[in-house]
Amino acid sequence: MQKIGFIGAGTVGTALAIRLSERGYQVVAVYSRRQTSAEKLAQAVNSCRAVDSSQEVADITELIFITTPDDAIGAVVSGIQWRDGKSVVHCSGADSTETLEAARKMGADVGAFHPLQTFASVRQAIDNIAGSTFAVEAEEPLLSTLKEMATALDGEWIELKASDKVIYHAAAVIACNYLVTLVKLATDLWQTFDVPQDQATRALLPLLRGTIHNIETIGIPKCLTGPIARGDTGTIKKHISALQKAAPGVLTTYCELGRQAIPIALAKGRVNEEQAEDMQAALKCDTI
Repeated sequence: MQKIGFIGAGTVGTALAIRLSERGYQVVAVYSRRQTSAEKLAQAVNSCRAVDSSQEVADITELIFITTPDDAIGAVVSGIQWRDGKSVVHCSGADSTETLEAARKMGADVGAFHPLQTFASVRQAIDNIAGSTFAVEAEEPLLSTLKEMATALDGEWIELKASDKVIYHAAAVIACNYLVTLVKLATDLWQTFDVPQDQATRALLPLLRGTIHNIETIGIPKCLTGPIARGDTGTIKKHISALQKAAPGVLTTYCELGRQAIPIALAKGRVNEEQAEDMQAALKCDTI
């Protein structure tokens, strides 16, 4: 089995190194600009040691993961002398293997291995990385190696082309980061009737969990509920009127999301074209 090294000992690198080691992979070396971070990771992985440079990781291992911040990947790769027989992989969601071109030109195989998961802390990353879907980009034989790693981590994999990566990552941002933003907008609205954010969050969490459960078990479009799913233009107009008075800054977001929900409602089959047109008209915030 190939010896694996990590350049970068942050959240993703630490979680990936620990979980791969637990699944029998030989993670033997780590380097980080912060020596304490490298030593902490090395202590958490059997037979792994913190080394003094990126070059040393590349010299003593066959498969090297670069888990630095995205904007540092290119510089790290360019600063290493690569050779045939080495494989170098980054874990960026938005960047393709083109970022690793310097290594490719020196004869290394290059790839990308992105866990489609949210990592707010190292502990949470370790808990969540197994079972995730991994976006992989590489040529054979490295491609098969990365797919096998995803499977070993109890996950699934999707194969992407370089041209797919930015849209793939934008989709992840919409599903994850903007969900946080939407919950923040919702809890802010509760503060207009004097319910503090922490209480509002606790109140909304069961609703969020129920929604995720419905997406998982019923699927889109059938899981859509609410006034747009019912064709209830009257309630939509009430919402708009109330938001104009209480939170006008939220109105554009409300209307745009409503317009995006109408095709889902049509696909569910509970509203007709006439109802859809009425809702579209009501949600033209630029004319309000």
